[in-house]
Amino acid sequence: MSQLSRLARRMWHQLEPIHAVLYFSPEGFDEAARLGYDVESRWPSYFAYRTAPLGPAGAHLASAASYSFSPHMIAEHVPAVWNTASPEQVLQARSRAVDRTYRTLLGDRVRTSEMKEAAELARRAAESVSVAGRPLAGANLDLPWSDQPHVALWQAATVLREHRGDGHLAALQAAGLDGCEALVSFAAIGAAPVANFAGRGWSEQEWREARERLASRGLVDADGQATDQGRALREQVERMTDELAAEPWRELGEARADRLAQLCSPALGAVFEAGLLPMTSTLGIATVKAPD
Repeated sequence: MSQLSRLARRMWHQLEPIHAVLYFSPEGFDEAARLGYDVESRWPSYFAYRTAPLGPAGAHLASAASYSFSPHMIAEHVPAVWNTASPEQVLQARSRAVDRTYRTLLGDRVRTSEMKEAAELARRAAESVSVAGRPLAGANLDLPWSDQPHVALWQAATVLREHRGDGHLAALQAAGLDGCEALVSFAAIGAAPVANFAGRGWSEQEWREARERLASRGLVDADGQATDQGRALREQVERMTDELAAEPWRELGEARADRLAQLCSPALGAVFEAGLLPMTSTLGIATVKAPD
């Protein structure tokens, strides 16, 4: 694994929580409720917030962007979410939610020179990405930048996160893993317990059939645990994901990336201290090591 790919993975660990907190924060749910969304489940607001940059996306477009979610589950929410609020209204609420979330987490620290510097570095990295084959990254990059540094930092982290995510989907497809197989193979290497993936909407039968398909390829054993071949395939996916995510960090350079990570530490720490994110992430952060 190249030094640049390792840097891409390290920066993902730094920026993913900064992005993801929106989908779990009380402020995020409050703004969604004000629009009229049912927030007993987080999924209506999740799909609205995440796909709004794409415009009034239908079920197929949302499924294309949210590869590991069951298309049947997505269709329960999209395009119905646009009957509650337009994408433009959702984007305005999303910005308010990010602003409120980070003011709650950081207080006066949202106005420091360090926050401004972090936003400028993150924006530089985000604006350097190529959006070819990266619809979510491109859609977020088309949005106007906030003049509030903490919101702009979140926007940049989101572009970088979606740029990586779009590349990850390409890596999964190159490995011949469909949406459900991607989760089954991920659980099989111990990235997260199987129960943690229930929110993605796949039925027990779909999960079982995906496991059977993987078993027929020699990727999991009879107990659903990854074989050596299965682990090698997942390492291939992670390696390709890191390689495809390296572009903005090549542009920013290691020294400035390290500075960005340092500047983001207060926000990252505040997110974890608030306890808003799940204890065991289905993303595999801190549980899946970088390939050699």
